[in-house]
Amino acid sequence: MINQKTYKIRGMHCASCANIIESTLKKEEGVESIEVNVGMETAKIAFDETKTNVTKLTKKIKPLGYSFVVEKMEGMDHSEHTGMKMSKSEKIAELFDMKVKIMTALPLALISIFVMSWDIFGAVGMVPVMSIFWKEFFHHLLPILATYMLFVVGKPYLLGLYRFFRYGKANMDSLIGLGTSVAFLYSFVVGAFEESLRPFLNVDNTYFDVVIVVITFITLGKYLETRSKLKTGDAIEKLLTLQAKTALVVRDGKEVEIPLSEVVHGDIISVKPGGKIPVDGIIVSGSSYVDESMITGEPMPVQKKENDLVVGGTINTTGAFVFKATKVGEETMLAHIIKMVEEAQGSKAPIQALADKISAIFVPTVLVIAFLALFGWILFGAGILGFSKALSLGLVSFVSVLVIACPCALGLATPTAIIVGVGKGAKEGILIKDATTLQKLHTINTVVVDKTGTITKGKPEVVSIKNFSEKSDSDIISILASLESKSEHPIAHSILTYANKINLAVKPPSEFEAIKGKGVKGEVDGVEYFAGNSKMIEGLALPFDSKLIEKETLEGKTPIILTTKQKVLGVIMVADSVKQEAKESVARLHSLGLKVIMLTGDDKNTAEYIAREVGIDEFFAEVTPEGKLEKIKELRTKGSIVAMAGDGVNDAPALAVADVGIAMSTGTDVAIESAGITLLNGDIGKIAKAIKLSHLTMNGIKQNLFWAFAYNIIGIPIAAGILYPFFGIIMNPVFAGGAMALSSVSVVGNSLRLKSKKL
Repeated sequence: MINQKTYKIRGMHCASCANIIESTLKKEEGVESIEVNVGMETAKIAFDETKTNVTKLTKKIKPLGYSFVVEKMEGMDHSEHTGMKMSKSEKIAELFDMKVKIMTALPLALISIFVMSWDIFGAVGMVPVMSIFWKEFFHHLLPILATYMLFVVGKPYLLGLYRFFRYGKANMDSLIGLGTSVAFLYSFVVGAFEESLRPFLNVDNTYFDVVIVVITFITLGKYLETRSKLKTGDAIEKLLTLQAKTALVVRDGKEVEIPLSEVVHGDIISVKPGGKIPVDGIIVSGSSYVDESMITGEPMPVQKKENDLVVGGTINTTGAFVFKATKVGEETMLAHIIKMVEEAQGSKAPIQALADKISAIFVPTVLVIAFLALFGWILFGAGILGFSKALSLGLVSFVSVLVIACPCALGLATPTAIIVGVGKGAKEGILIKDATTLQKLHTINTVVVDKTGTITKGKPEVVSIKNFSEKSDSDIISILASLESKSEHPIAHSILTYANKINLAVKPPSEFEAIKGKGVKGEVDGVEYFAGNSKMIEGLALPFDSKLIEKETLEGKTPIILTTKQKVLGVIMVADSVKQEAKESVARLHSLGLKVIMLTGDDKNTAEYIAREVGIDEFFAEVTPEGKLEKIKELRTKGSIVAMAGDGVNDAPALAVADVGIAMSTGTDVAIESAGITLLNGDIGKIAKAIKLSHLTMNGIKQNLFWAFAYNIIGIPIAAGILYPFFGIIMNPVFAGGAMALSSVSVVGNSLRLKSKKL
């Protein structure tokens, strides 16, 4: 049986780590696929449970310094209840440990920088030359400080070096460990055998200060990077905090507060003003306004009354109500959203493929370049500069190349932007299925929308009344609602809803009869009435000028004509009204340079009116679900890159064949699986927001990749000493360490900028 799960990974710090884990486990029997995400520090593994398990897989990577987190962590009280097994506590503990090391390392680094500066400025006469006393003092102090720095603060880098020699697997820690160890050992040997080596080497040049400052900068960079990465995933953390801890359940007529995990289907739950709604359900009594902003992104509280759906994690504002639990635990909408966000943040975008390929060969390539730089200086520089000078420059170049090389920036460029982008989308009520969908979305040039439920509300409503009798409008509506009270037609429901809204009396009719294809008839207060379409009027042979309602019918409105046997009393117009935000949303799509096409099963008059009303570029009417599918295929054949927005149910075939499918979800039954993107609350305005989010995220990724590539392409040759023959410039490993630390932090920081962007 194939089991696919996502696990957190301990010990992973860079893109090379991800490649080591992937290459090691792909060889294991039973492993079907593995995808490691550096930004999330997770691995999605599909494996055959009859051939292997997580314990066996952990044993394979543990000697390399990594392990899977399979137990439930502390600090996430409701993680299991919402289907999540993520922990922030371990990362905070790691961050605290790094902070302690930084606090001890910084004073030592400042001493080293002070000594280095004194030497440099003293040599050019800017400050007095260091006296013999201070030279001897620092000559003995720096080795002690460097020893502490390498073996205590730099322990992870030494372990990385050990694993490289032991197992042949090198990561970023291995490079730092090798560079600082070589600098330390060279300095130690020169210091220990100073007089013996003086005829052959410049024994005044040691690199204890380099060891101290480089390890400090690298550790500081890791600390800042870890702290920044912690902020990239705060979308899930905020979603988790929405979950209530307890529920007020009605048992035996009494309200009992129980833990959320004990709530079951069918429980009757009481919600007080200001309280969090614990699970999904249907209101059975009472009413209130509910703040759903953290789920849907909508700022205004929504009115909820009897038979309305409520969502776990949202907040009741003023009133009180009782509801029946219909979905609990992992079934709730909040759990689905969290799971979807987590999976999307952990997925890889196609644009990451190049960075992954380069990262896989990055560390071995850097090792080769570092040794070539070392031996190149010794072989070719000794004849010109002298052996002592050439060796010194070679060592500096060797250490600088190892220190400045950074696959971390490459590895973090894509996942950090994806994590922030997907999280920002979730806060706006835009659920993105995976990183591939987010990348595809920024390339589309055509948006195809369904009419019903996307452009329109999807519910027929009474929009106008034409009264041809002595009766009041209210009387006309009351009689019509009474007749329709026994009908099951959707239009009948809209008339009853309107009557209830304005508090009109509805009396069950007697002698009720539904006349197929025409309407209904029945008696109300002893009078026989008829309600229906023009065919009903023709059957009764009543005089009626259809031109009186011609304008409305051309606008796609449906007339319901109320008559007696003698005359027409009035006409009620029913229509599926356009959403308030539709026109502005289509305009926003146009501003992004997109063509907007509407597909609908409605008649041409209705489609033409709606298209003209909201500014649609092109429409196709009377199209079946199969016809929508064919139309999407046709558009794609002609070269259009298509995003299709529909309700996620009857539009499922078209959504599936489009380049990007966008499901308009209007309830707690989120159509997560039917499309790449789900818009909560069915808000068409979020289509433009989703597309803009895609553009911002992809721009961030491209910027990250550009600077990550540019940094390494420029930095490594300079570190190797390419500028020395022309300008006499050699990069000090201290600057290399600072640059390396800055590169990763800048990539994460650039990704975090997306949080402040307005969609």
